[in-house]
Amino acid sequence: MPADTTAPSAPRSPRPRRWRRKLLIVAALLLLALIALRWVSRPSQVSWIVLGQAGKALGLEITASGASEYRLRGTPMLEVRDLVAREPGAAAPLLRAERVYLSLPWSTIRAAGAALDVERVELDAPQLDIGALQHWLATRPPSNEPLRLPSLSDGLRVTRGRVGGAGWSIDDIAVAIAELHPDRPARGRLQGRVQSSGVQVPFDLAATLQRPAAARGLGLAGRVAVEAKDWKLPMRIRLGALLHAGDDGLGLDRMRLAAQARYRAGDTDLPFAFGLFAPLRYRDGQVSLAPLGAAVRGAGVMPNFDAAGRFAFGETMQLQLDGRLAAWPDAWPSLPPPLGQSQSPLPFVLDYRGAADFSGDTALQLRRDQTRFDGRFRLPEMLQWVDAGAQGALLPPLSGTLSTPKIEVSGASLEGVEIEIEQDDPPPTSAPTP
Repeated sequence: MPADTTAPSAPRSPRPRRWRRKLLIVAALLLLALIALRWVSRPSQVSWIVLGQAGKALGLEITASGASEYRLRGTPMLEVRDLVAREPGAAAPLLRAERVYLSLPWSTIRAAGAALDVERVELDAPQLDIGALQHWLATRPPSNEPLRLPSLSDGLRVTRGRVGGAGWSIDDIAVAIAELHPDRPARGRLQGRVQSSGVQVPFDLAATLQRPAAARGLGLAGRVAVEAKDWKLPMRIRLGALLHAGDDGLGLDRMRLAAQARYRAGDTDLPFAFGLFAPLRYRDGQVSLAPLGAAVRGAGVMPNFDAAGRFAFGETMQLQLDGRLAAWPDAWPSLPPPLGQSQSPLPFVLDYRGAADFSGDTALQLRRDQTRFDGRFRLPEMLQWVDAGAQGALLPPLSGTLSTPKIEVSGASLEGVEIEIEQDDPPPTSAPTP
């Protein structure tokens, strides 16, 4: 009988060992999934992921050191506290906020940036540094794509905000917008207080925006005041303009401002109305209105005049006006003849460069017929003289040169007159005797 030369087959691995290996792999994956779920379930980890991705897209370091919350059920929501955003390596943060709340639908998340539909945004105590913002914007790559704005179906709320620039700030900012959509009118309320060089400008305004885009109409109405150390100028305003964004800065085109105002200083209370027409620009820390058209209408001691010129406010205030007084107000001290009998208007040129409270010297050129004055004055002292009316001094508190071909004083007629007027400086305050 021939021998069997077939080699015996190798023993097969037991089937239970394979199943144990698969079970170990599944168990390891489940363990990793549980660890990842535990890690992601912590709000701080979720906020770290979201802020990290946002910072990477914007070229910023964005952190939140406070407690965080998030929700995935229903409309996803993320809330972070003590948020700080800065350029990498920058000493000054671009933005700080005590609290940031964001809710947005799942459709926006799934769209991965293709849709910008947001439900609601809330900011508590945000602080924006304009200098740091401008530096960051200068580092961003240029883009030819139009600016895309998100829609806010449940609106925007900002409380206790602050925007700071070189030598100025806007504090106590409050913004409330019920709904925002790129293709629909937006209505809201703006509150705050501008502060610069000892002058404060509180405001409380209702705002209507035709569309949140450049060259679209903006309307503002409400209360504004200019408050210096010794005087106040409360007013009710109405403003209409077109939004502007370009190489010459941000601002408003075709701005029309109408105001009912009162100048108040001590017992002085002078009501008047004024209107302005100009483009408004903000660039490199300076606000400007140029070319500027202005009209003032008053009664009693307040003069009526129309003027053209320019206005700028940055480290100092600059105001240049070239206009004319319609007439010498009857409530002012009478001019000597023949100046007082003339019905001619009074062309003037005014130039102020100084502190925002107008406490510095203002250059003034004033003419009537052949009479000319070239000098300077200080607005607070001039307003006191205007308020005094007929009980005040004959000549206003100013310094300069007056030239006229003829003037009559106490029945005497003088010709070819040139008068140098020097205003005495106020006496120094005596120190108390010890």
